[in-house]
Amino acid sequence: MADKKISEEMIKKAWHTYLTTGDMPQGFEHPWYERKVFRPLIKRMPRSPRCAVCYIPFEGIGGRFAKVFWNVEPSKLNPHLCNLCENFATEYHGGVELEISILFVDVRGSTGMAEKSSPEEYSKLINRFYRAATDELFKSYGFVEKLLGDEVAGFFVPGFAGTGHAKVAVETGKRIMKAMGYGGSSKPWIPVGIGINTGLAYVGSVNAEGGVSNIAMLGDAVNTTARLTSLAVAGEMLVSDATRQAAGLKTDGMELRNLILKGRSQEVKAWALRVGK
Repeated sequence: MADKKISEEMIKKAWHTYLTTGDMPQGFEHPWYERKVFRPLIKRMPRSPRCAVCYIPFEGIGGRFAKVFWNVEPSKLNPHLCNLCENFATEYHGGVELEISILFVDVRGSTGMAEKSSPEEYSKLINRFYRAATDELFKSYGFVEKLLGDEVAGFFVPGFAGTGHAKVAVETGKRIMKAMGYGGSSKPWIPVGIGINTGLAYVGSVNAEGGVSNIAMLGDAVNTTARLTSLAVAGEMLVSDATRQAAGLKTDGMELRNLILKGRSQEVKAWALRVGK
């Protein structure tokens, strides 16, 4: 039992150190190119898609280089992770609670789009949406937790996005809106709504059916973000008051809304923001 307790404490320390500093603690082996100091260089390597944790590219010249010289490629269990991050998540199964900022972006009216399009056309549209949203998340050192149907779920931790991760999340949300065509002279090419929240969540590895390991975020703060996203109309970002305060945002041009979220008995204060306003 003592060894198990020590092992669990070491794993928790590893996750905490990695998510709050961006580096593994001493005593844990990891390749030099996964060190935080080299991350800006890794991000410049072409091209996406890339690992949702360490940003090593899977395609283009960068992807070929990573595969040939580093033996890094997409995980066979989870294509959003590289095989190195997959090994870490599998070997050090666990996680830690910490304050993070969460961003969900959801396509509005996707059922109608699918009805009016062929399956192939709809697939191309959604894949373009995935690429546009994840590219902006990666640029801000955000994690992509999942791509599900017509939604992208991402989050920001101190070790990657910095202690000002709440502000980073809001700025990323604005860029995602612009990437979808909002704020320009022409009509957006796809209608989306965004929800952003900051709070305590569990971040770590979870095992799905068949032993597949994935990096996940869990907790009330995550559920709140999902509810906010569901209420954001096309072209709108709903930012929780917790995020607004953490980011130091001024309320000029923002609309205060006191919302009743599903599963909650008390109102949640949020601020509506549109790109260009």
